[in-house]
Amino acid sequence: MAKSAKPQPPRKIQETQHNWDLNALFASTKQAHDYLAATHKQAKAFQKRYQNTLATLSAKDFYSALLAYEELIERISKVMTYAFLVFAEDTKKGDIYAQYELKSNEAHSLLVFFELEFCELESTIQQDFIKQAKSHSFYLQSLLQHKPYQLSLSAEQALIATSSVGVSAFSRLFDEHLSALKIGKHKQSEEEVLAELHNPKRTKRKSAQKAFTKSLKDSSHLLGYILNMVRKDVAITTKLRNYPSKEAPRHLSNHISQKSVDSMIETTNSNFAIVQNYYRIKADLMGVKLKDYDRYAPLFSRATSMGYNEALRLVTQTYKEFSKEFGAIIEKALAEGWVSSHPMPNKRGGAFSHGSVPSAHPYVLLNWTGNRRDAFTIAHEFGHMIHQELSKKVGTLSHDTPLTTAETASVFGEMLLFDHLKSTLSKKELLGIYAGKLEDIFSTLFRQVVMTNFERAIHNEEGELQVADFDRIWQEENAKMFGKSVELTKNYARWWSYIPHFIHSPFYCYAYSYGQLLVLALFGLYKSGQCPDFVERYTAFLGAGGSKSPSALIKSFGFDIQSETFWEIGMQEVRSMLEEFHALLCSSGYKVRKLKYKG
Repeated sequence: MAKSAKPQPPRKIQETQHNWDLNALFASTKQAHDYLAATHKQAKAFQKRYQNTLATLSAKDFYSALLAYEELIERISKVMTYAFLVFAEDTKKGDIYAQYELKSNEAHSLLVFFELEFCELESTIQQDFIKQAKSHSFYLQSLLQHKPYQLSLSAEQALIATSSVGVSAFSRLFDEHLSALKIGKHKQSEEEVLAELHNPKRTKRKSAQKAFTKSLKDSSHLLGYILNMVRKDVAITTKLRNYPSKEAPRHLSNHISQKSVDSMIETTNSNFAIVQNYYRIKADLMGVKLKDYDRYAPLFSRATSMGYNEALRLVTQTYKEFSKEFGAIIEKALAEGWVSSHPMPNKRGGAFSHGSVPSAHPYVLLNWTGNRRDAFTIAHEFGHMIHQELSKKVGTLSHDTPLTTAETASVFGEMLLFDHLKSTLSKKELLGIYAGKLEDIFSTLFRQVVMTNFERAIHNEEGELQVADFDRIWQEENAKMFGKSVELTKNYARWWSYIPHFIHSPFYCYAYSYGQLLVLALFGLYKSGQCPDFVERYTAFLGAGGSKSPSALIKSFGFDIQSETFWEIGMQEVRSMLEEFHALLCSSGYKVRKLKYKG
């Protein structure tokens, strides 16, 4: 008689792991090298043909030259995208990035004359060329906005030639250093240790905060020096180009006015009571005096873990329900190697979607840690990816969107996922999702304005700042948002030092806040049903990329972002969400204090 088979344990479902396929760019570094060498020759020929001749061209011939220029810019961008992605997956390969950056800058310096020469043409010629340029007209009009701040050709070429050993070198050093950190006794990465701030156990959160702070303190001299070098670079650039303020170049590239930015920041600063109300409620629910490491503690449910496959299913389904076209882009991305999903040794931390070039496709970097909040990160980055893929048709020169509208699709994607989950969860789970979403909004909206306030403060100071100065200013600005609702420990004072945007893109952070308030207004319109063709309008909005101004794009929905009252529309949506959360708590029998906005 045959022996009965031993009972087998249930088979563990294998989690999918996605990796980039860079073949859409290049199959090898040799191919990229040869392509760049050919690009350099073509750039030299372009310079020889067109430099000092633009004024003699017909409008039709100028347009042909513009298209040739665009193709060369795309070729250079294609190489730099490849180099950046290789470096992002393994930050020990900085030598490859440096090599391509140097050679790309050499090619780009041959093309600098084109934009400068266009800006020096007589106004009547410029207008003829703009009229002929059709879909490129906004790009050319934008160049004229930069004209007062341009330098001579030789000066611009010198800046490009030295850029790889300037502030961008400090950016690379910052990335390499942080990605190499082995934090705490378990030698975790930055991404892994920050994920512990969402752990249900307070001791785990506190331990993670201490371990991360120790790593930052051990790196204080280096990280403080890097931020001071960025401050110097901003100050020199402002003076050299005669910008009206240190943040002016950012607003100029975002195609928005200082007045609009100030109005948005003022509206956000004046509504910090929303944040304080929430954290007072959270303290009641947790029964503790909150400290900074409690900000992201999960409420109501200890089970906040989620599998990567389940997260992908949720996000894909959410986007499909909104638009079949959006869902199809996601499925294509997952099938064709557009996504790098999990942490790896030396991989850059965080998450991003790189728009790449129109002849290829976007590339998404994730660092999946198995938490449900990571599903919102996927929704966020896939929103970027969809935006970038849809806008390819406008070409390289208009493909990139201003930061203010670049965050629209990503944050809108998070709202879609939140709305989808609301209809599938129990009351207790729903409370947890509401809490998580409010905390996400606080991070995207209020915290980013706090970071902008921090940047404004440090860039307004003269000379080099000590690490203790950065600590003090960081604590002061964060305390304005939290008030007495959260105690900021001494350890938290050093947490300015790992924020990449301060290094890579000064005055970038407010764009997240701008985008969040804009999305809340758009999402409110979508859910109201008052715009029957919303999906079509929204798809066209994303497809336009950077070929139109933000104000023109938003106007298609009936909004005026120049209006001082516009930002209150989005802020009211946040208040409403907090009030819904509060009402849900009360109806579930929780005893929490009343909402208090004044006094």
